[in-house]
Amino acid sequence: MRLKLATLLVVLSVSAALAQTWPPLPAKGFVSGRPATDQDVADGNAVFVLKTHGIYFGKPVNMIIPQYAYLKRGDKPVPVIVIQAEQERSIKIFGVRGLDGEEFVAKEPELQLLGAQPPG
Repeated sequence: MRLKLATLLVVLSVSAALAQTWPPLPAKGFVSGRPATDQDVADGNAVFVLKTHGIYFGKPVNMIIPQYAYLKRGDKPVPVIVIQAEQERSIKIFGVRGLDGEEFVAKEPELQLLGAQPPG
């Protein structure tokens, strides 16, 4: 009985996330086609900077930015907008902003990219 109830709660949580009303993608407030700088972070256009000893080392990921995505956190996907994507060697790192404005840094396996059209 408890297992059925827990399963039902998970299904309802996922369904609620999937039924999310998505805002339009922003026209500014993101970084695309180049690595983010300290100024981008200060201006709110990026979440992180890949830099060591004063040298930026991130390479931009060739993808549409901004775009919609789900961030896999716990048992409930979090709707986010990708505002930054950089790569170092084979590791892709994303700066994302939740619909509530909270910012996260995520690796590729933690995201489900959804594209530039509002899901659903």
